[in-house]
Amino acid sequence: MYYHTMSKAKIAITVESEVLKGLDALVRAGRYANRSRAFEAAAAAELDRAHHTRLAKACLALDPAEERAMAEEGLSADAASWPAY
Repeated sequence: MYYHTMSKAKIAITVESEVLKGLDALVRAGRYANRSRAFEAAAAAELDRAHHTRLAKACLALDPAEERAMAEEGLSADAASWPAY
């Protein structure tokens, strides 16, 4: 889920010098067109990671027995409408 929009906002940030050196190396290697694109990609990746983490945590809250019972209930209802082989 890359956060792609047409409008952009200009911001100022402060980063550790070693982070900036690594980022500049990625730009020099052609992985990103410029620092802005590199930071944007990193922020989008972190947003994706955060979204998936929330989803994984929500899945942990599910009761496996309850989920299995609901799935089996749906399967038995579907099985009645299946053609005989």
